Amino acid sequence: MMRRSKLTTMASAAARFVVLAPCVWCQPSGAVDAALVARGEYLAKAADCAGCHTAVGGPAYGGGLGLTSPFGTIMSSNITPDRHYGIGAYSYQDFERAVREGISPGNKRLYPAMPYASFSKMSADDMRALYAYFMHGVKPVSHPAPPTKIPFPFNQRWVLYFWQLAFAPKEPYQPKPGRDAHWNRGALLVQGPGHCGACHTPRGLGFQERGYDESSPTYLTGGVNDNWFAPNLTGDPGSGLGRIGESDLAAFLKTGHGAGLVAFGSMVEQVEDSTQYLTDEDALAMAHYLKSLPAQKLSGRYDPVAQPDLPTRNGNRVDAPQSVGARVYSSFCAQCHGVEGAGVPNVFPRLAGNPAVITEDTTSLIRLLVEGGNSPATISGPPRQSMPGFSQTLTNAQMASALSWIRASWGNDARPVTANDIQSLREKLHK
Repeated sequence: MMRRSKLTTMASAAARFVVLAPCVWCQPSGAVDAALVARGEYLAKAADCAGCHTAVGGPAYGGGLGLTSPFGTIMSSNITPDRHYGIGAYSYQDFERAVREGISPGNKRLYPAMPYASFSKMSADDMRALYAYFMHGVKPVSHPAPPTKIPFPFNQRWVLYFWQLAFAPKEPYQPKPGRDAHWNRGALLVQGPGHCGACHTPRGLGFQERGYDESSPTYLTGGVNDNWFAPNLTGDPGSGLGRIGESDLAAFLKTGHGAGLVAFGSMVEQVEDSTQYLTDEDALAMAHYLKSLPAQKLSGRYDPVAQPDLPTRNGNRVDAPQSVGARVYSSFCAQCHGVEGAGVPNVFPRLAGNPAVITEDTTSLIRLLVEGGNSPATISGPPRQSMPGFSQTLTNAQMASALSWIRASWGNDARPVTANDIQSLREKLHK
């Protein structure tokens, strides 16, 4: 995560983010273009390079973080400028090919855990800035990252030639005619360095993203990664962004809070390590682009003016005094999330109408109840808050009843959760 002392540098870099920067190789021998390095630092934050290439407690960009995949754990590499263990011996052409095409020197094919399919949309100017930053703005780490050990046949990297040929785009982003600069800026950030589709787009049989831009009806409609469900980012009024305004969405990117929603799971790290450092203009551009996406893959419904037929039902199908779920909620959840599911602004998320609550895929909802979680800690956002896990407090049946009641209360309308749903995820989590 970037320290506070770097904010001044970030602000000046952001102002030049869209301007053609001078070539670092055009400077006198030994000189480094500070503006180009600063721009590269901003890009590295926007792309969340540290999020994957920095192990917990390890040196920045030193690699060694295990990335879960269906084929095994992939260890991230050392991308510091150390010439022996990192990328210090890379030429610019080596660097660009690795980042944009997923091919490192020696024709070594990179696993698509590295989102080069998204990074391919970044321009040559972006690549030069990133290269300048990693060569001149990052401290070398002189030790190797642990090697990736994936079982046969997935350890045969030559097979990735065919995967890349079939699934990985290679062309830089081209501005869309008929769209203004604000929209195109947001589209580039979402599709390119932000690589939002890596988590929020469902995967196909080849583990490829089923779409890399808005031309695909499945793009950003939600996907499960490492036992978290990244929600639908299209205009679905139920479990998508249909009821979230642009300014609230931009605030969410910057702080992890917006419209009564709070970031959870792997999105917490994304906000802390990456999106909080976006300029306000870039965060708004991303929100503007996302809000332009038509509703796809509709799921869940919310009626904010739903009127219960009994005062005790709160819009639920079952009278609260007779519901196990209601009793569990009032005992363990209402203190933070409120009797009517309204939450506390900028502290605890609302549950009434929360897209993550009424989405069809309940993976994240169950995991939060089992494990607990916390909100992001950012420079400009509210203080971090934590939610306890209930794996040792509630039975599977009690958790299922509580979630089912929440998903059918206060105007929410989504399918029930079963005890088998809870048990299935707990087995995956070893909880």
